[in-house]
Amino acid sequence: MQRRDILRLGAALAAVPFIRPAFAQTPAPRWTTAAAPTVARQELYPEVLDGRLYVAGGLLTPNTGYSAHFESYDPATDTWTRLATLPEARHHIALAATGGLLYGVGGFSGGFPNWRAQASAYVYDPRANRWRDSTPIPYPTAEGVFAAIAERLYLVGGRVRAHDDARHFNDHADTARSLVFNPANGRWSAIADAPTARNSAAAAVIGGRLFVVGGRQAIKQADGSLRQVNVAQLEVYDPRTDRWSQRAPMPQAQGGLAAAAHGGRLYVFGGEQWVPEQKVFANAWVYEPASDRWSALPPLPTPRHGLGAAVIGNRIHVVGGGLRVGGDQASAVHEVLVLPDAQAQS
Repeated sequence: MQRRDILRLGAALAAVPFIRPAFAQTPAPRWTTAAAPTVARQELYPEVLDGRLYVAGGLLTPNTGYSAHFESYDPATDTWTRLATLPEARHHIALAATGGLLYGVGGFSGGFPNWRAQASAYVYDPRANRWRDSTPIPYPTAEGVFAAIAERLYLVGGRVRAHDDARHFNDHADTARSLVFNPANGRWSAIADAPTARNSAAAAVIGGRLFVVGGRQAIKQADGSLRQVNVAQLEVYDPRTDRWSQRAPMPQAQGGLAAAAHGGRLYVFGGEQWVPEQKVFANAWVYEPASDRWSALPPLPTPRHGLGAAVIGNRIHVVGGGLRVGGDQASAVHEVLVLPDAQAQS
């Protein structure tokens, strides 16, 4: 091989996206298990408040059933506690916490295929163990992402009713619409639309910005059926400028995944794929914003989708989810990714 060929080869290799094992210079993260929740379910969007993990609603097995069940996990005792049930049963209801309160918004009512997106919003006071109504979302929505930044709550994307009387899974459409809720005055306001309309994405907050990753698009076919196509995009919203930016996409497009942030990094887990073949992912990844690079993590011990993830200390709790593609075979799996101490202190 001539010298110029070697230089060309080196340049080509440099252009290939770099995916390396995470924590190459520190102890590797490791998986362990924790107490199972009291109900097996999927399509979860959990939240942490005051060191406890909260999970609400969910899709049951068979997927014609859905739940108003609400419970919390205490890592100090490795126990789950049943709490006041949701005012109405929901699956895909999203949770976010601010001001010592927990907000639950949107989601679907109905068992498959008779899903109907809802605009309802509720607020939970852990001191009183009581739910009350909050300001409804301006439009019914489900399968979006929901997170708190600086005492505001941000709701992005998901699926909305394609017409007012939508009562079937196929009667909904993906949206890029995005909103912010101010708990101080109880008002929802529009913010810049996300670059990508999608459902079943995941999100986490890093440095006061919202990182939205993965998910899928439900593309209607000529016969009225939906072709569910995963997307790999990573998009970041900055509330200070009301602008979105695009970052390096996931190495593998995963829909129905879970995400959490820790130590300035974005962690994502699991998910499912419908086309070109049906599969449930065990893959886990970590993204470093400073370098705009993805790295592989040890895979989930139990592959699943529709799962939830949240951080307590230096542990990422990954809860529930479906064990096969679609709405059946919900699980009560509770696996925990223990991060190395060096990362916990970063």
